[in-house]
Amino acid sequence: MKQSYTIRYGALEGVEVFLAVARHRNFRRAAADLGVTPSAVSQAVRALEARIGAALFVRTTRSVGLTEAGQRFLDRAGPGFDEIVAASEAARDIGQRPTGLLRLSVPRAVVPLILEPVIASFCQAYPEVELEIAASDEMVDLATGGFDAGIRLGQFIATDMVAVRLTPSFRFVVVGSPDYLDRHGRPERIDDLRHHACLRLRRSNGAMAPWTFADGNETIEAMVSGPLIAHDYPTLLGAAMRGIGLAQIPRPVAEGTIEQGKLEPVLDAIAATTPGVFLYHPGKRQILPKLRAFIDHLKSAI
Repeated sequence: MKQSYTIRYGALEGVEVFLAVARHRNFRRAAADLGVTPSAVSQAVRALEARIGAALFVRTTRSVGLTEAGQRFLDRAGPGFDEIVAASEAARDIGQRPTGLLRLSVPRAVVPLILEPVIASFCQAYPEVELEIAASDEMVDLATGGFDAGIRLGQFIATDMVAVRLTPSFRFVVVGSPDYLDRHGRPERIDDLRHHACLRLRRSNGAMAPWTFADGNETIEAMVSGPLIAHDYPTLLGAAMRGIGLAQIPRPVAEGTIEQGKLEPVLDAIAATTPGVFLYHPGKRQILPKLRAFIDHLKSAI
């Protein structure tokens, strides 16, 4: 059975005043320490005692002492209040300068292309920031996953996120190894793919990603088949280089292997274009200095 819970309004009100009086054993010195009047201190203590239902101090014309209830309250409230103050200072520190743990959700293919060149320089520039990179092609909810930001292709980013462009738009290219193309020929139309081994990508939601092409302003999706299904582009890239079949890969991921002659593009005339890669986060009001520092460092290096 669910228990009812009521938030106690002002539960901490007067505690700091009580602790100051208990520390100084004097209302006037406590008032001076807090920067308020002795009358304000007396009123705060009386209100706290009324709320608790017990006298906390024994007052005479010459001294101030703790009652048994006051001593018990001091023993428990003192350490607790110190922890609250320390927690506030720790949170304020993270909110004012780049420090703490910075967690990023990033597709595997993006790590060598965008992050690896800047990781060392960022860690050197911001030694108080711990950088954690969760390399996964699964789309995650940043808030529930405990991430500060994510990096994804623009078309997969929710509209309520703030997106920061990291790359220009680029094409998805169909590539095959020279050996595979010598053995099976080069497809010249989408229909030709029916006679080829096409390596496919399964999305994080379980759906098979279709191959996408462009015919003017029209997007054409083709469902293909082949001997291999992978969950990330680097695996598809490696399989294509080994001659297992054709793969549709983001051009930046395949660029190096194309330049080296390990893969050759086909169907280039109808290659589809994607908006590019973006870093995204929940919003300007929630961005901490550690994330701002990372964004600025990344943009300056790209």
